[in-house]
Amino acid sequence: MNARRRSLPARHAVRAMQFGIVGILVAGVLARNVSVAVNGLFAFAVTFLPSVLSRDWGIRLSPGLTLWITLAVFLHAVGMLGLYDGVWWYDHVTHTLSATIVAGVGYATARAVDRYTDTVHLPRRFMFVFIVTFTLAFGVFWEVLEFFARLSADAVGAEAVLVQYGLDDTIVDLLFDSVGAVLVGLFGTNTLATAVDSVHKRIEEARAG
Repeated sequence: MNARRRSLPARHAVRAMQFGIVGILVAGVLARNVSVAVNGLFAFAVTFLPSVLSRDWGIRLSPGLTLWITLAVFLHAVGMLGLYDGVWWYDHVTHTLSATIVAGVGYATARAVDRYTDTVHLPRRFMFVFIVTFTLAFGVFWEVLEFFARLSADAVGAEAVLVQYGLDDTIVDLLFDSVGAVLVGLFGTNTLATAVDSVHKRIEEARAG
């Protein structure tokens, strides 16, 4: 009961941000702004990811992690309203937050596999390098995706859903992706213990089945 009560503020905050994202989505539709509407829809869908993982896969995330994921996509959706263009540091914040989520996914999966089999041993120093490398690899993939999304939009004369501002912007984005990965490597691994346990349990159940 006490744990449930402690989680209530996080749940209320998640619900409030979900309503905020819906408002952004509606604003994008009414303004016929494709990028705002699509990113709002994407952000809203991501907020239900922890529930889907828990219900369908038995992977439980702590209320704090659920709040962190929701905050990242909420800030991204808000940024599409003009903050990305009008506030120079806003993109750095959202990239760092998003990178912590990617790093967390990489760490939780790798650590669960490490616990699953004795043939795989991942020392702490290697895990730190893995977290940074995994996050940067995803960051590069995302930048390439933004680049081709912009080319495709220009080719058909449509508004780009994902925006890529050039090589300098890409380098800076990857720099802040690294910051997010380093933060998880240094301070976030204990926070992810519940997620690691859930993933490990899911692997064991799959093996037994």
